[in-house]
Amino acid sequence: MTTTLRPTAPEQLGPGGARSRSYEVCVNSRPVGAVELSTDHRFGPAAGRIVRLAIDERDRRRGRGTVAALAAEEVLRGWGCTRIEVSVDAGAEVGLGLAGALGYAERSRNMAKTLTAAPRLPEGTEGRRMTGAEYPGWRAESRAAYAQDWIDRGVPADQAHAKAEADDRALLPGGADTEGAVLRVLTHRGTAVGTLWVALRSAGPGEPDAYVYDVEVVPEHRGRGHGRSLMLLAEAEVLALGARTLGLNVFAGNVPALRLYESLGYAPTAYHLYKPLL
Repeated sequence: MTTTLRPTAPEQLGPGGARSRSYEVCVNSRPVGAVELSTDHRFGPAAGRIVRLAIDERDRRRGRGTVAALAAEEVLRGWGCTRIEVSVDAGAEVGLGLAGALGYAERSRNMAKTLTAAPRLPEGTEGRRMTGAEYPGWRAESRAAYAQDWIDRGVPADQAHAKAEADDRALLPGGADTEGAVLRVLTHRGTAVGTLWVALRSAGPGEPDAYVYDVEVVPEHRGRGHGRSLMLLAEAEVLALGARTLGLNVFAGNVPALRLYESLGYAPTAYHLYKPLL
């Protein structure tokens, strides 16, 4: 039997080389599922994305999804993509297994937690507003570190820096006065030991009410529990603003951060994976 992808609509073209198209997954011309492909708006036309891949219930467990994913990769190669991106819900065990079998590597994962009572910070530890004098240096350092995280995980430097700049403009359009943004400096016995950026967000169905965008402990103060204090501060701040769920993203390989979030009760909600298209 032959598995192919059959277009269901004309290819859609957008600014900057953006492309997208929907397909039926067919076995001997019989539809058995659907695939949606696009270039990734975050990185430009060199990065492709499997937006959705679904196989009908009666045709599952027969390798249809594997063949469809490989066919999708060929389509994206034909578009000139050199990398493919995919996001998989944490509960989609079959999808995660398929991605692993096809050589996709985890770049990061989303995690979330339902908040209840506001936590208390350790004795001698407090959070204060970031000052106007502190903000420019923090913003530049945060943006550079964010770009480097992407570079370290397979994204070309130009794409990583462009994404960091775009996210910065989108998430902090008003700078330190951006509505819903909470920028704090953590102090311990009067000494600044870390910074926090957490914000309320317009949550869609199943999405958290607030999101941690940046947590950073000053290098010489690491290993003393201040990362945990920053997360407790984040929870207290957004609870006070009415949020009841808090989300975050942790990059693959950041084992200390992952262990911290797990110990605080955060659970994965989605995995983001990638694969070079050779």
